[in-house]
Amino acid sequence: MTMTVPHYKSVSEALSGISGSKAELAQSRRIAGGDINEAYGLTLTDGTQIFMKSNRKENLSFFQTEVSGLNALAQTGAIGTPEILCTGTDEEGAGKSFLMLGFIEPGQRIPDYWAVFARELAAMHQAETADFVSGGKFGFTADNYIGSGTQRNTVSTGWIDFYRDSRLMPQFERASRYFGTAEEKKIDRLLAHLGDRLVEPEHPSLLHGDLWSGNVMTGPDGKAWLIDPAAYVGHAEADLAMTELFGGFPRAFYDAYQEAAPFQPGYDERRDLYHLYHLLNHLNLFGRGYFSSVKNIIDRY
Repeated sequence: MTMTVPHYKSVSEALSGISGSKAELAQSRRIAGGDINEAYGLTLTDGTQIFMKSNRKENLSFFQTEVSGLNALAQTGAIGTPEILCTGTDEEGAGKSFLMLGFIEPGQRIPDYWAVFARELAAMHQAETADFVSGGKFGFTADNYIGSGTQRNTVSTGWIDFYRDSRLMPQFERASRYFGTAEEKKIDRLLAHLGDRLVEPEHPSLLHGDLWSGNVMTGPDGKAWLIDPAAYVGHAEADLAMTELFGGFPRAFYDAYQEAAPFQPGYDERRDLYHLYHLLNHLNLFGRGYFSSVKNIIDRY
């Protein structure tokens, strides 16, 4: 069931709507960390804590698609996510768009934090996905973003077709200036024979889509909560591969996930193909520093 999220025409209107006009802004503090949006911690006079992201007015879709992703993750009931309060465009102030979420006050991690996280993620991956895809098995209700890059979510009945057409091909097209003729031939061959490398999943899974350590927080219950999704329905091992790209999680996480939802044979041989999507996205967003990693995977496959 899709959640209806209020949309306000100013920050002050949003705060009044959230508090029922019973509280006003007492404090606003800038929060560091993100490289796409400005982030703030807001405290109201009644003690309510709010996390607010803002960006240029024309980038409201960043927040609308984030709401869709958070709503989808929350709908599975499997794992913690921040409360969605509202979106808005501040017509009174600097003309910025914004998203307000419940502030996640971290608790003390539970003793088996990583194992519980793995089991809850596996449960999310095993949840029903029909509400998030119409007319196929893979994709999402709308296109969204991976970082600040657009992410195509055209619905497909096959995972391998979806991964080729909506993941790798758009990124290769954006990165075309980096590749010479010899590399272009290798890319064409890789895409043409992707079905020889990847496998269809046993069932489609709702994915976080950008599951690295920076998008996992400890919630007030001491368990892992997910933030900043790039959600879509795909193969669960794409999420797992992303967890391994930038440092990885402890062994206890992977052991517990494997016990809850065993990997399909050959995952280790497919993992770098899932890394390729995110490395191409980083190449397109941040430049040539990621080219050698992309080229190594193209050469390997």
